Formats: sequence, structure tokens, C-alpha cells
Amino acid sequence: MQSTARGEGRRLAARHRNIELGLLALAVAVCLAGHIDASLAMTDKLPPGLLVHGLSLGALVAVAHLAVRRFAPYADPLILPLGVFLTGFGLVLLDRLDFSYKAAHAAKGDYQKLPAAPGQLMWTFIAVAAALALIVFVKHHRFFQRYVYVLMAGALILLTAPIFSPTDSFGAKRWIKLPGLPSFEPDEFVKVAITIFFAGYLMASRDALALAGRKVWGMTLPRGRHAGPVLAIWAVSLMVLIFERDLGTSLIFFGVFVVMLYVATERTSWVVLGLLMAVGGAAVVGTVEPHVHGRVEAWLHPLDYFPPVNNQAISAQPAEALFSLGTGHMTGTGLGSGRPWLIGFAGRSDFIFTTIGEELGLAGVTAILLVYVLLIQRGLRTAVGLTDPFGKLLATGLSAALALQVFVVVGGVSGLVPLTGKALPFLAAGGSSLLANWLMVALLIKLSDSSGRTAMDPAPTSPEPLPAQAVPAERAAAGTPASAAPGGTLGAGEPLAAGLDPLPGTGPDPAGPSSAPSAPPGPGHADPGAPTELRPSFGHAPGAPRPDGPQHGGTLPGTPQYGGPQFGGPQHGGAQASYGYPPINEQSTHGYGHPQQPPYPQNPTIG
Repeated sequence: MQSTARGEGRRLAARHRNIELGLLALAVAVCLAGHIDASLAMTDKLPPGLLVHGLSLGALVAVAHLAVRRFAPYADPLILPLGVFLTGFGLVLLDRLDFSYKAAHAAKGDYQKLPAAPGQLMWTFIAVAAALALIVFVKHHRFFQRYVYVLMAGALILLTAPIFSPTDSFGAKRWIKLPGLPSFEPDEFVKVAITIFFAGYLMASRDALALAGRKVWGMTLPRGRHAGPVLAIWAVSLMVLIFERDLGTSLIFFGVFVVMLYVATERTSWVVLGLLMAVGGAAVVGTVEPHVHGRVEAWLHPLDYFPPVNNQAISAQPAEALFSLGTGHMTGTGLGSGRPWLIGFAGRSDFIFTTIGEELGLAGVTAILLVYVLLIQRGLRTAVGLTDPFGKLLATGLSAALALQVFVVVGGVSGLVPLTGKALPFLAAGGSSLLANWLMVALLIKLSDSSGRTAMDPAPTSPEPLPAQAVPAERAAAGTPASAAPGGTLGAGEPLAAGLDPLPGTGPDPAGPSSAPSAPPGPGHADPGAPTELRPSFGHAPGAPRPDGPQHGGTLPGTPQYGGPQFGGPQHGGAQASYGYPPINEQSTHGYGHPQQPPYPQNPTIG
């Protein structure tokens, strides 16, 4: 039965891999079609290097699929295709914007005329290669559980490193620039490392954090001494917001912790407390810090940049983004037919989302957001299917980090929240962002592989009970009770199933209808209490003293013999078989008069 279930699970896993291959081919085809459509709209020609671009992207996807098929065969079939589609579509948008920026900024001589798509394509190969390395060399996601504090220390170093940078970019200190090396954005990697740390920390401390304190306004707040970690994370996020002027990283950093804390403890009071602390801290910093205050003013009054107010202290991008989104209407102007390049740095920032809204309209925006939602949903579904707390929290945290980043970027561009300057995952230009997001995809693939393996490839269970052993000839001649023989009888001649012991309290009484002891069984008869391979410690002849002594479960001093009046009296009809287990008064009671209970599981699941 179990081998049949495992074979069916493996066939289902193979079907999932075939579905993944089909979805990957569809994702590549849609991206190439978008590339062709944008080029035809702008130049009336096919894009140069289309064949090379298509073959290289197809080869990269094929290698990724083969690696997942070999090293994560039970993984979710949607995670990899969704990541490939978003990355490929981002290359389409960047190539389309490069063409317009080159024409618009040729005479200006600024760096916006430099193409961004070639560099993004290079980082795509690097990011996918790093993700595949993680899938191949990390055998199980619990590998990271050993290094949670090391990862946390490294994350804090990376998080605070931009503070000491002598320059900033566009008002915020998010980049580290080393001589001779390209700049990178450390907070993109910090969100992955800190999520792993939160999963390990909350798994060990969730019982203490779940303890209830006093009630305030009908809400049960946590105890004060247990709120220390939350206050520490809140303080670190405020330091990032003040010294680096990075609103997006601060919101993601604190938001992921609150979401994972709620999942670990199931206490709504942590969410309420976290929201109050986040809003209060952001309000204070937004008032006193000039750069953050300018973003808040541009969010509240985006049109004040233009006359008659003509407030040049705020950016024109929020208003331009609203104009671009409004131009798209329902179906958009078509790829390559809009003017999203009028927004400065749209191809290198979060404003790449306005290109989707203008040229694909509300329908395109909805489709892209649904792709993000589906990727987040697969991560949460993976968390539900996992059985270990660390994996559950890690999958939840990664999904929450992706959801929060999409929210702050899309919300900032559409005017829902202040602008944060974060890159839209997979779509916006940026090697650091792309590499970090593909590492998240690799982690979700490994987590979903563990979840799928649990569901489709069940672990071997304990073996079936062995048949009772045959009686040696000398024991049969001496009248010693024997194990049940196939087709034999027990006691007063009631038949016994071949090779099976009777269940306690069921079936005919072994001693027959009368309470008098029966005659010793002859050859071929069985004693259910005889020792077997599965129960050598407790099996013994009914009514006989235990030969192995009290320390091995034998007869205790002053305790009635097993088979005496307490266990073999009229209420039981004679001697009762042990069935391989000690009687209730011979089990260890720990001095409390109750039998020893089984230990609690070492890795309880999170409800």
C-alpha cells in the first residue's frame, strides 16, 4: 500500500515538472512576443539580435528547469515560471525605454541615454546562476537554521554600512560604492538574511512571546519583558529611516518582523502594537527629517510642483506618474506607443510601473499584479504544507517581504503611500535587487520541494507485525505454551486468524467460558503472551513469574501475579494474555499514580 502511494506521488511530481516546462515555454514566448511588438511599434522592424536573445534566454530557462527537476523534483511548478516571466518582461520594458531615452537625451549628454537592458541581462544570468547554485548545493532548508545569528550579524553590518558612505544618491543612502567595483544595494540582501534570522529566533522564542499580559481597552497586550525584541527591531528601523533616509527598507524591515511574529504567536495584539509603533515612528521622522518630509509633502500635494504654487522643494515625479497612469485608461496605448520616458529615471527606478500603466492600461496593471499575487500565494501555500516551524516561518517571511516591497513601490507610484525609491521586484533595473529576488525564488523552491515531498512521498512507516514464532519440538513435548500457528485454535477451541494476535478486550476469552484454569495447550497451540521478535521484554506465560525482574518489567514485590484475581478473575474469565505490554500497575508512574505519558513532539507544527 505504501509503495503504491509513493509511486503515485512520484508520478504526480513528474507531472508537475512537465507542467513547469510548459509554463516556462509560455513565459519565454510571451516575453519574446512583447519584445517584437514594442520594436515594431517604435521602428517598424524586428528587434536586432532577436534570435540570439531568444536562444540565450531559452537556454538559461532550460538549464534552470533541469536543475529543479533533478535537485527539487517535488517543488511547486509555478514558482520558477512566475520568476522567469517577471524577469523577461522587465527586460522587454527596459529595452523599450532604452530606445526612447537614447533618442530624447542624445543632445543632453546625460547618463540617461546609456542603455540599461544589456546590464540587466548580464545580471539575469548571474542571478539565475546563483539561485541554481543554492538549489543544487543546499540539501535542505534547515541548513540555514544553523547560521541564523551569523546571518543576522552580517545583515546588520550591511544594513548600517551605507551610513558611513560620504555621498548619497537621490537623497538616500542605500548604496555602497567601492573603488573599481559596481555599486550595490545591501538592503536587498538584508531582507533575505533578516527573514532567515527571524524564522530561527521566533521558532525558539514563540512560546514566551505568546504569553498574555494585561488587558487594555479590551485588547490583551503582551508582557513588558517580552516586548523587548519588538522595541529593538523598531529602534533599528528608525535608525535606518533617520540616518539613511530610506523609508522603504525601514517599512519592509519592521513589517516582515510583525507579520512573522503574528504567524508565530497568533496574537492580534502584536499586529496592533506594531502598526501603532510604525505609524508613530514614521510620523515623527517624517516631520523632523527633511528628505522624508519632502516625500510626504509630494505625496500629499503632488500638483504643487506646477504653477501657481510652483513648489520646487518637492519632486515632479509623483504628479508625472499620475498623468502617465491616467493616460493608459483601460487597455493602454500599446507597447512602444506611449511616452513613459517623459518621467526621468523611469527605467532605473520604481517608476517603471508607470510604463505598464500607460502602455498596457488597467488591464496590464491588473495582470502584472495578479502575477505577483500568485507568486506570493504559492509561497504561503508552501508554508501551509510544511511540517517544521522554521520552514513555515521562513516561507511566510519571504512571501511577506515580497508582498511588502510590491506594496510600497506600487503604492508610492499610484499615490497610495509616499514614494520609497525601492525597486519593483524583477522588473526594475538593478543587479542587487534582481540577485536578491532570485535568491528568494530559490529558497521558495527548496521550501516547496520539502512541502511537496512530505505530501507526495510519505516516509516509510513501521513494519507489519511479524508472524508468531514456531514452537520448538522439545517445548511442545513439555507442554510449554507456544505462539499462535496458522489455522490453530486458542483456549476452548475458538479459531485464531493466521499469524495474528487477538486485540485486548476483543474476541473470545482465551480461557473459555468457565473461570477454571484450562489445561495446558498441546502441540500446535499458542500463547499470546509468549515472547516474539517484536516483544521480547514483556511476553511471558500467563500466571508465571516474570523472569527478568522488576527492573525489566518483571513481577514487582507485593504485586499480584499477572494472571491472578486482579487480571484473570471472574470478570475476565481466567488468565489474560499480556499482548506484549506491561499491565497498568507495572508501568512507571513517576510517583503520581498515573502511567507515564508519551513525550511531547520535539517539533510541533504551527497552527
